[in-house]
Amino acid sequence: MEVILGVDVGGTTMAAGVVTPSGEVLVDQQRPTHHAGRGRAVQTLMELISVVSSEAASRGLHITGIGAGVPGLVDGATGCIGDEALNVPELGGLPLATMLRERFGLPAFVDNDVNALALGELFFGAGRGVGSLVVLAPGTGFGAGVVLDGRLVRGALGLGGELGHAPVKFDGRPCWCGGRGCLAVYASGRGIAEAARERAAAEPSTLSRLVDGGPAAITAPLVFTAAEAGDAVAASVVDEACRALGAMIAVIVNGLNPELVVITGGVAGAYAALEKKVLDAAAAHAFRRSLDATRVRIVPGDKALSMRGAAALVVYETRRGARRDILEGGTR
Repeated sequence: MEVILGVDVGGTTMAAGVVTPSGEVLVDQQRPTHHAGRGRAVQTLMELISVVSSEAASRGLHITGIGAGVPGLVDGATGCIGDEALNVPELGGLPLATMLRERFGLPAFVDNDVNALALGELFFGAGRGVGSLVVLAPGTGFGAGVVLDGRLVRGALGLGGELGHAPVKFDGRPCWCGGRGCLAVYASGRGIAEAARERAAAEPSTLSRLVDGGPAAITAPLVFTAAEAGDAVAASVVDEACRALGAMIAVIVNGLNPELVVITGGVAGAYAALEKKVLDAAAAHAFRRSLDATRVRIVPGDKALSMRGAAALVVYETRRGARRDILEGGTR
């Protein structure tokens, strides 16, 4: 059976697996990103791919290509990682796709991890059969990936789809990117935790009593739990997060008119129970007809989704290359 090897490179954990043409993950291996030591993530990556390749071969599976999803800025055309690979700094500036091709003798493609997730939904997930979709990925930060009319939107510098750093409140809190009022500040795990810590330090709340270490130890999951239990500060922070997420859905619906919006990632599970609140917030700003025509799916993130996304990158680039060859052949 022909399969694709997909790798998700995270700041904490790497996951690699072989994925069938239908999107089933047959082999799944994970390692701490710095299993081989600080600054040696590339060694861990190569070792992990070797282990998965060997296991695939032992099962009679034929790997046809390698896809890797990496956090941060990536030049999808060349597979080179930007200089600021914040979660895995040692990857900064590396021509990773070329390195993988040379090491394993297979076609290899590298892109931003959420771009890969968007392609995973397009080929293997909720987006099968649609032409346009947007993936919003609230985790520690807030990533996004956009596919329009079957084409991944990368932009001129590979920065296309950075909706986590689009403002939802012009006079809002400063963002880590240097901007102000970004979606990430309100709706990501880090943003929710930081807002709750600041509020709990100044206002009566059960939050600081629920953890050892006071407000500094507050996390996003704790905020969602406390909000559900009736804590006013936590409920206010969660409400603000839902309104911010809803506002961005409205921007997407009004500006891009996709068939599907998928919300996934580490914080997506917490938003699933608040779907009505999020959609009500979107309805306050979106064109009604466009919103009614857009499916919104909340899919809690996991490593299987990430591996399928990385594998989908190979499918996408292979098909794109085949189309390019056909067009060029027709012009000769």
